[in-house]
Amino acid sequence: MLTVSNSEGVQLQAKLFRGFGDPARLNILQTLRSGPKTVTEIVSATCMSQSNASNHLRCLRECGLVAAEQQGKYVHYRLSDDRVGDLLTMSESLLSDVALGVYECTRYNLPHKKSLAHESGENR
Repeated sequence: MLTVSNSEGVQLQAKLFRGFGDPARLNILQTLRSGPKTVTEIVSATCMSQSNASNHLRCLRECGLVAAEQQGKYVHYRLSDDRVGDLLTMSESLLSDVALGVYECTRYNLPHKKSLAHESGENR
């Protein structure tokens, strides 16, 4: 088991949480909680463009949060580990308890919708 008591472990943990830190990637992870989906189903559920969803899925696969399986001519994406879904559930529980603090936090502002669309490639 990896411990995060050293600098390298902390850096790896920060890298893991970057996968959860992007609203588009988080939206995909939330969508996959209900089970495996094709890119088309993910696009429909998240309202992302196909290229944007594919780019985020590639990132999520590379960092090990999402797994993919070819089934015929379609690739089905799923959460790579049940603990990914558990972490999402735990974050919802934590958020319900500390929501006011998160809402009022000025250090981690979410980007405006317009800049979010631009950063995630939706504004093409």
